[in-house]
Amino acid sequence: MVTKDQIIEVLKTIEDPELFLDIWFLGLIYGIEIEESKVKIEMTFTTPMCPAGPLLTNQVKEKVGALEGVSSVDLTVVFSPPWTPSDEVKGLLGML
Repeated sequence: MVTKDQIIEVLKTIEDPELFLDIWFLGLIYGIEIEESKVKIEMTFTTPMCPAGPLLTNQVKEKVGALEGVSSVDLTVVFSPPWTPSDEVKGLLGML
């Protein structure tokens, strides 16, 4: 059975093409649930009109779905609460 840690390691390999930081570090993943071999992920984008949105969702589905023990990936994109970068992210992006 796949573990949450394995899924997180895969998510760390998916980079936002505009910010050049991975989606896990950015805090775009709001939730991960594992039910036997089915994985449910709740995520957001940096903005609702994120041009990289389709690319990011496809990569999440593809890479998590390729993990051994995963039969399906149910990905939900939400905008509530809106994404707010952490202080660490703000610092890397020059926002502090």
